[in-house]
Amino acid sequence: MAKTPLKRPENSAPPVNVICMKWGTKYGPEYVNRLYRGVSKHLARPHRFVCFTDDSTGIDKGVEVKPLPSLGLPPGPERGWLKLATFAKTLGDLRGITLFLDVDVIITGSLDVFFEPPGPFYIMKDFNPKRPGVGNSSVYRFVIGEHTAVLSDFVAGFEKVKAEHRNEQEYLTAAMKQAGVLHYWPEDWAVSYKKRCIPPFPRSLWQAPACPPQTRIVIFHGHPKPEEAMIGAGNKWYRPALAAPWVREAWYGDGE
Repeated sequence: MAKTPLKRPENSAPPVNVICMKWGTKYGPEYVNRLYRGVSKHLARPHRFVCFTDDSTGIDKGVEVKPLPSLGLPPGPERGWLKLATFAKTLGDLRGITLFLDVDVIITGSLDVFFEPPGPFYIMKDFNPKRPGVGNSSVYRFVIGEHTAVLSDFVAGFEKVKAEHRNEQEYLTAAMKQAGVLHYWPEDWAVSYKKRCIPPFPRSLWQAPACPPQTRIVIFHGHPKPEEAMIGAGNKWYRPALAAPWVREAWYGDGE
């Protein structure tokens, strides 16, 4: 059942946008709804929360829903690069500073800090030590319409981009670095659940996962996903994990 929009604290800061994308069947509407509630709870400044999707069924009424933007490529199985469509000249009727969030992250602290550092583009560093300097596109901040070369160069050189970069976040990082606008937030602001919250083996056998004190966003890449982390599940046999009740509290909040 759809819920009424959440009341947001009054704040005199300029309004911003928070957006996400959902396509296909991997994630249901509950992911969007939980993210919406987390953002509404933890972002004090005025904002619009928008989900770009190909299926709005089950999404709360408080969420603004818009069609998925187009990459401008011929029809084909290239949706893994779809986040790059956020760098078009226009993005619906949105304007200004925008924070992109993957639908499977959980919010554990204030998001206002993500809008405070000056600069046209910010992204979290990826968590793989084999790829130092690559950003993780689960969380990035940009200004709509100010980085159009990211998309136009991708479309013009699509085959070359795919040959040189493993995925959209590698290409996005390289493009922003080349443009001289690449910035990273402090690494503790957004962390990997499996790499920063689960204790190393064998402590993970008796010590429950914990959220670093400065963390605002926890990212669930691969496994475990939030629903697995709640009950206790590692992503490998050598990385067992106990249940994390704080994940349930942050993910469900007061909505379920």
